[in-house]
Amino acid sequence: MSWLPAWESFVRVVEGGSMAAAARTLGCTRAQVSKQVAELERRLGAALFERSTRRLVLTPAGEVFLRHAARALEAVDSSEIAVRNLGERPSGTLRVSATLAFGRHFVAPLLPVVTAANPGLEIELVLTDRLVDLVDDRIDLALRMTARPPEDAVARHLLRLRWVLCAASAYVERHGSPREPAELAQHACIGHPAIGAAPWGLVAAAGAPARVAVRSRVRFDSLDCTLDTVLAGHGIAILPAYLCEPALQAGSLRTVLDGWEPAFDAGRDLYACYTPGRVGVSKVRVFMDALQQRLQPLPSWACAAGVGG
Repeated sequence: MSWLPAWESFVRVVEGGSMAAAARTLGCTRAQVSKQVAELERRLGAALFERSTRRLVLTPAGEVFLRHAARALEAVDSSEIAVRNLGERPSGTLRVSATLAFGRHFVAPLLPVVTAANPGLEIELVLTDRLVDLVDDRIDLALRMTARPPEDAVARHLLRLRWVLCAASAYVERHGSPREPAELAQHACIGHPAIGAAPWGLVAAAGAPARVAVRSRVRFDSLDCTLDTVLAGHGIAILPAYLCEPALQAGSLRTVLDGWEPAFDAGRDLYACYTPGRVGVSKVRVFMDALQQRLQPLPSWACAAGVGG
């Protein structure tokens, strides 16, 4: 593939900020990199960089080409890795991404188990609630809670998360427990992005769904902070069962509006996502095997695929 060296030179120039930096990375001369980039621009019929004496800046054409070139090089690299690793013992570094709360409470404890069983493997866990890019962020496996997994990735549905309405026992003793969804409007409610902005949607096993314009005067972008605030007795929240189940079992939290369930799509379905080039890669495979083993039998805080609530 005669285009590969020029495409890689272009991407390394962007990453390094200069042709000299790209040459050091590629182990060649600056003149070779400059020649390859110039030939690439001639073939494309467009300037990829705005050149000045101090720095290189991508043109609009360069920005568009960068996205495609980076993904193409990743696909080539992933294909080579997949073939090379078939049947091999897992080794190298595995980069796994997960949301902050789920990753901390459920995924992090799995890492020492997997690495202990695979001495040649290292694992980096990237915890973030933002949507990572598998290629640009160099993620081998992303655990995403989403209703719509990315179309350009292999997405394996693992389970459906159960969410509950809950409040601290102390809060219920002071303010009472709502008997109907409409009564939530009279309570302090704690919001977070996973459930979206008010109104809250609820659905019962039988009957019409309800939408309540709750008062969320306090909102967090962290589920852990939301749980801490609810435990402190400051209001009612919708939380994933994996996070609040220990407090429910201990009695410090209580469920409210039993018989009603939160109704929203985002954050309910857990997928394992990876690029097609990672299919069959041994380090991804052993982690997926360990993850699925941990999910058997199905945890009490989850529902089988396709089951609501």
